[in-house]
Amino acid sequence: MLAAVKLYELGRLSSGRAAELAGMSRVEFLLSLERYHVCPLSAELEDLEQSLA
Repeated sequence: MLAAVKLYELGRLSSGRAAELAGMSRVEFLLSLERYHVCPLSAELEDLEQSLA
């Protein structure tokens, strides 16, 4: 799970692939990110911030 979270946080894995690595559904994985203080929308937020700058 920790490897999946870190790889997702770094943008190396999609949420679906990270969920597979962690052995859970994508929804379960995204909901569990809060426990590790990882925002499930951080990549989208970064893209939005860059487009507004």
